Amino acid sequence: MRPANLNALKMFDAAARHLNFRLAAQELNLTQGAVAQQVRGLEATLQVSLFVRRARGLELTDSGREYQRQIGRALAIIDSATAKLQLQNSQIILSVPPSFASKWLVPNLAKFTTQYPQIDLQTIASEQLSDFKTDAVDIAIRIAKAPFSSDLDVKLLAPLNLCAVCSAEFAANNAVITCVDDFFKLPLIQDGHLHWDTLLETVSDTKTAKVLQFNQTALAIDAAANGQGIALSPLFLVAPEIASGKLIDLWRPPSESAEKGYYVLSKKSATQNPARDKVIQWLLSEASSHCVQEQ
Repeated sequence: MRPANLNALKMFDAAARHLNFRLAAQELNLTQGAVAQQVRGLEATLQVSLFVRRARGLELTDSGREYQRQIGRALAIIDSATAKLQLQNSQIILSVPPSFASKWLVPNLAKFTTQYPQIDLQTIASEQLSDFKTDAVDIAIRIAKAPFSSDLDVKLLAPLNLCAVCSAEFAANNAVITCVDDFFKLPLIQDGHLHWDTLLETVSDTKTAKVLQFNQTALAIDAAANGQGIALSPLFLVAPEIASGKLIDLWRPPSESAEKGYYVLSKKSATQNPARDKVIQWLLSEASSHCVQEQ
């Protein structure tokens, strides 16, 4: 008995799912004639009719329907085994801002390693822009907004929605915030992004506020949690501490821009990188679940 050709089986499976040679050919990036010829060859090898050809398309015979059920399952097993093999010993370099690493990535990283133990994810904490040609970085996460370079694959991880936060004790001992002007009377904590400066300048260019300055967002958040004042930080990073009661959500300014946020950046490439794609997919999925919880 002659074994069936694997390519012919793939073409049969596609044709059986679409019940159309043209659509099967589009899925496989082949010509309609090539798919039809391979299916006819498979039927000749098996000496069984798999399809009834009709004017408006194809119809599976009983034998064809049962054969496709088993072949589809077998092809799925092959695809799964191939994907797992390609991921083995795959190293991915991920560059993220230091505060993003400490406040979001590290607390969630155990879930990634459990889900993808075969991917060696190496993290670099840096604020500098990544050059994918020279830095040996596969993925970068940065606060940015459009437009982006045409050679980058860009996906929004989370919008940059800011939130004024402080400790519960600080909130209890100070007046309720009703408008931006109220912040001039209170000690503020600012990071290197200078969100307070930007916000307060919209109200007055003559008033001054007492500001404790840090270069990292994580340090500003920790200072706020320890009762030293009010930090204006990305909700994406402080949401877990708000949920736990460690921080109090005092006030939220209008969104700076619908486009500004944390973006996942990678170099466009014709070469497939399954491990990189899995990391990006996990980042987006995990961030999406956190954004839902923030609402």
